[in-house]
This record gives sequence, structure tokens and C-alpha cells, in this order.
Amino acid sequence: MRTGFVSIVGRPNVGKSTLLNNILERKVAITSDKSGTTRNIIEGVYNDDNSQIIFIDTPGIHKPRHKLENVLNKKAYSMTKDIDLVLFLVDIKDGFGRGDEFILNKLKEEQRPVILILTKIDKLDNKEILLKEIDKLKDLYDFKEIIPISSVKNVNITELIETIKKYLTNEDVYYDEDYITNLPTNLMVTELVREKILMHTEEEVPHSVTCYLETFEETEKIVNLGVLIIVDRDNLKKIIIGKGGSLLKKIGSEARVDLEEYFGKKVYLELFVKTIKNWRDRESYLTELGLKDDLDIE
Repeated sequence: MRTGFVSIVGRPNVGKSTLLNNILERKVAITSDKSGTTRNIIEGVYNDDNSQIIFIDTPGIHKPRHKLENVLNKKAYSMTKDIDLVLFLVDIKDGFGRGDEFILNKLKEEQRPVILILTKIDKLDNKEILLKEIDKLKDLYDFKEIIPISSVKNVNITELIETIKKYLTNEDVYYDEDYITNLPTNLMVTELVREKILMHTEEEVPHSVTCYLETFEETEKIVNLGVLIIVDRDNLKKIIIGKGGSLLKKIGSEARVDLEEYFGKKVYLELFVKTIKNWRDRESYLTELGLKDDLDIE
């Protein structure tokens, strides 16, 4: 039995959460085409007959604009320590940029074994672009492997898992085989609602919204949920509600589908929207996001 901890790092929107969901064959991390989607350290456990791999999905590392993003960067950096292997994801379509270089320099400081993952290869026009990019990147660091993948098209995912196993030397089993993720139920609920907001709003909204579970009542057949959507400006509140409440209803309807799959029973979901100015710089709300231990960041 080979076991170990594998951290998934990279810039925002390079496909970290999509890769984790693909490997586990279930949604444990929300995804969108907006940067900064992941705000929590999400642990997902892969099990097969001869291995247990504990994947750590991290927030995208980027230049912080407020206290929330400062905290998220710190959490992402911490996930390159005391692990067995790092998967460094780079969007092959966007190419290797300054943000990627910044992360790579951090990895060099830690001297952890790193596999370079080139994501979204399904978006390339031809293989020559991929080969040129690999040739350009191979000398930037002593990468253990360079693996091009497409999580959406399921390209090289099995090969990636088998490659990871080669670098795991532990034999201790850390979790029961039916354990999937560390994400608590309340956070899974609010994240699924936030995912739908990201899907239906423009760039200014996703960075300014968070969700909080106010009501949770579960019976044998039904789950009643009340989720508060918090934004930092009144105009964003109007956007999320939509004309006559149309967008809020759509968000609720789509979130309910995922929640019923998650709970395996009927779900009644109520959504409310509230404006709280500068919530991203207020420690009480960062604490609600599970970031209490990191509030020493200035």
C-alpha cells in the first residue's frame, strides 16, 4: 500500500478544483471560469486497491487586494510544507506567466518534489504548441515529471494517478476507505450556492460575495436550508436578485439540484441577500469562512 499527501497549487482558474473532482469522481470543490473560486483548503481522499492519496486543493495564489486574499495566499503557501508531492498546475492555453513564476520561486524555497501539470490541453489548436511549451518549461526546475492533462476531456488523468504513486513512500493508511473529504456539510451547502452565483454573474460579483448557512433542519426525507448571500455593495445585491427576483430563483433552483444529489433526499432552499460593506476586511466574516487561525496577516 502506497500512501501520501499531495498538494495541488497554481494560479487562480488553472483547473485545480476541476482536477480534484475528476480524480475523486464526485464534486468536493466548486468550479467556475472566474478566478479566486476556491477559498478553502479542501482535502479529498483517493482510494484504490494499492494506494491512498490525500489531495490538498488550495486557493489560487495571486496578488492580494484585501485581507481575505492575503489570508488565502498564506493558506495556499502553507500547503507546500510537510507534504510528499506537489502538483504545480499551469494553464497551457495562457502560457507560463509572472504569476506562475512567483509560485515556482516559492516551490524552489521548499525543495519539495514537484510534478508540473499542463492543464486544458483540449483547448490547444495543435500538439506543436504543447511540445514547444514543454521544451521551454523543462529547464525551469528539476520537475519529477511533466504531464499534460485535460480534466474536462479526461485526458491523462489515470496516467497522472499512476505517476503520483511512484513518489509515495508511506505505508500508513490515514483514513477509512469510505472517507472522501474534510469539507463539512454547512460549507458544502454554501459553496454550492456560491458556485451558481459565479456561473451567472460577471467578474465584479464573484470576488465580492460570500454565503452563510443560517438554517439547517434535516428529517428522514427532507432537508430545509436557509442561506444568506452577503455582498459588499447594494448594486451587487440588485444584480444577484435580478428583475423580479428572477436570477435569485435561478440560482436557488440550480443549487437545489446539486444539494439533493449531495443529501440524497428532497431539499427546500431559501436564499436571502444582504449588503455588508467591506466584509472581506472584517475579521468576524473571515472567521465564519474558517480562516480564524490566519487573521494575523496584515
